[in-house]
Amino acid sequence: MTVRQAVCLVGGRGTRLGALTESTPKPLLEVGGRPFLDYLIGEASRFGLERLLLLAGHNAGEVVGNYAGKVVGGLSIDVIVEATPAGTAGALSNAADALDPVFFLFNGDSFFGFNWLSLVPPLDRDDWTLQLALARGVRGGRYGRVETEGDRITRFLPKGESDLPINAGIYLVRRRLLDRIQSVPCSLENDILPPLAAEGELLGFAAEGTFIDIGVPDDFARGQDAMPAFIRRPAAFLDRDGVLNHDDNYVHRPDQIRWIDGAKDAIRWLNDAGYYVFVITNQAGVAHGHYGEEQVHSLHAWMQRELQDAGAHVDRFEYCPYHPEGAVERYRRTSELRKPGPGMILKVRDEWPVDMAGSFMIGDRDIDMQAAAAAGIAGHQFPGGNLLDFVRTHAPARRRNPSSR
Repeated sequence: MTVRQAVCLVGGRGTRLGALTESTPKPLLEVGGRPFLDYLIGEASRFGLERLLLLAGHNAGEVVGNYAGKVVGGLSIDVIVEATPAGTAGALSNAADALDPVFFLFNGDSFFGFNWLSLVPPLDRDDWTLQLALARGVRGGRYGRVETEGDRITRFLPKGESDLPINAGIYLVRRRLLDRIQSVPCSLENDILPPLAAEGELLGFAAEGTFIDIGVPDDFARGQDAMPAFIRRPAAFLDRDGVLNHDDNYVHRPDQIRWIDGAKDAIRWLNDAGYYVFVITNQAGVAHGHYGEEQVHSLHAWMQRELQDAGAHVDRFEYCPYHPEGAVERYRRTSELRKPGPGMILKVRDEWPVDMAGSFMIGDRDIDMQAAAAAGIAGHQFPGGNLLDFVRTHAPARRRNPSSR
């Protein structure tokens, strides 16, 4: 089962921030020069999700005016406004007709930097209603703690200093959760999660990563520098044919894909290590008339769904359809995007907050190495074999987000 929808709770007022939220919804407050919600939307887009539903309340007109109908990457955004405050679970009940059978849910006033798709692989299990992202290493006594046995949450503990993780406010939810909401207003955290834990219906995935709750004045101040710093990170630029899948001559349909051994796990490893992952691929088959750009997009969407089942994602697929000797006039030209030129790498660099100093390219041909050198990043030529083993050996060391699985 593929998860395509995310739902964000943006209805809270944020009384602890005082006058800041009198006329502005808390998630729309500026952090590091942009609305905090933009960081969250960027994360949802990164993970290959297609639809985002914002559940608005306080000053909902600001949310509607800024986000309704907007598209970020491949993520289309819609807004549902509650007539009266319904609580975090009540807001879901109000939006019942718009919810997918399984969807991500996240709070609009907190950020946890981890791989959301870590929650996805157990979808073949039916013994859970929610999976919770749990943040490890959060110090201080202002958060409640979560107790687990294996991957199952057993109970929620009161606020206090502890080595136990906290609820990070990101969930994978089965729509059957709505059957638990008997009246509105209703709180997800207070009314729904504790009894589900007692019944063994909650799974938890623990990881370490940047955690910021802008509803707390200290974190709101810390986030001004921490959020821009977090989203600036090195990237792994990967060739496609010959690195992710076998190069079987103008591959353009799912039935033609033969994944390289360890390819999906390698991308998951890079995701968890905190790299952006970009696919940089020449697609001269378009210029030669073997297939069209719509087939390229469709294949990459299929690959993204395949990766999601492995808890992995590509942040962006970048391709060049041009060739100087192409049979299709529209695509018959020399292009700086085409490898061995660095154009695709530089295009991504200019459009994403990439730290080029720690970035690298993995390709199977000399033109990939030439493109990397021209872009000023390291290049590693993949000789075949297991891609995960190769990535582990050649990716510059970064602090990974350890998990409970």
